[in-house]
Amino acid sequence: MTTLYGYYRSSAAYRVRIALNLKGLAYDQVAVNLVKGEQRGADNLARNPQGLVPVLETEDGAQLTQSLAICEYLDERHPEPPLLPADAEGRARVRSLAQLVACEIHPLNNLKVLRYLVHELKLDDAAKLAWYRHWIAEGFTALEARLANESASGAFCHGDSPTLADVCLVPQVYNAERFECDLAAYPTLRRIAERCRALDTFARAAPGEQPDAG
Repeated sequence: MTTLYGYYRSSAAYRVRIALNLKGLAYDQVAVNLVKGEQRGADNLARNPQGLVPVLETEDGAQLTQSLAICEYLDERHPEPPLLPADAEGRARVRSLAQLVACEIHPLNNLKVLRYLVHELKLDDAAKLAWYRHWIAEGFTALEARLANESASGAFCHGDSPTLADVCLVPQVYNAERFECDLAAYPTLRRIAERCRALDTFARAAPGEQPDAG
């Protein structure tokens, strides 16, 4: 059985859950509690020396890390339904949108960064929240402009079926809502996220639906 090591609120693990569901793949979950520091424990470090989640353990025993790499692995092993378009330009666009979230927004706002701001740089909660909301606004402004103005946008980020871009968008919107970011300026982004969330494949991947949600 495929096993996903993750945490219910981890954006990266959330992406992989969506991808697994879109592919119709069964998987077990093993919780790694990030708040309790279990990601830095010996077991998780043996799976991923970065001390991060997710890790996807395949049926063959391979242990894969980095959510975008895992999603593309799943797409290669299980091509239907595709997470990337058939044409080279479309694939480049979808990867660009996905990386805007996963490589530009998320790394600045993940748990270890927020903890560093508080524990090492001694920022108070208000300053930490201002940091979070600033980087969400900067990233979402660019993302909204692209989704609203590029002709390849459709019911979803690219065309009329979910792609890797949507897999990345929805967890980031969840996080922004959790930190009470004002999303009024991003109607296209919100429309697409809501359409995704209406799908069972996305709904079952939501943090509140996971076994370790508490």
